[in-house]
Amino acid sequence: MPILNANAVELFSNSVDQSRRLGIQLGSMLQVGDLICLEGDLGTGKTTLMQGIAAGWGSADSVTSPTFVLIKIYERGDESRLAHMDAYRLEGPAEAESLDLDALLSNGPLVVEWAEKIDGALPDERLWLKLFWVEEDRRRFEVTPFGERYEALLEEFQEAVFGLA
Repeated sequence: MPILNANAVELFSNSVDQSRRLGIQLGSMLQVGDLICLEGDLGTGKTTLMQGIAAGWGSADSVTSPTFVLIKIYERGDESRLAHMDAYRLEGPAEAESLDLDALLSNGPLVVEWAEKIDGALPDERLWLKLFWVEEDRRRFEVTPFGERYEALLEEFQEAVFGLA
């Protein structure tokens, strides 16, 4: 089995600030209906990345993990909404389906922490980020696109992060 999927990209972050900046880059590219799935153990930086995503998307709201409320909605001036879901406490896809994910996606992007717990309830097309703890401040991100929109998004993200043309 390969270490990375053929179309996956591997990124490293050397600090909390760098992880947040990666999120800012990604967040600035998101559109209504985009689905970003975050997978990783506790302490790998999912919420830190989400803080950057929300800031890059245009929200001035403070971002914390919605573990106990399940979903937080962040707004920006144009009336669109960024939904942030934490699936940690969900028992599986059936429980997630009752949260009307389609409605969340129709109002803006959706970012799901612990997405692997509800994978069966999520649309097949999405950008999947798997986060790994490497050292105290160092993290590894494995980014895999599923679908044409997300292949293009990943290419745009790579160009922004690495300065590729």
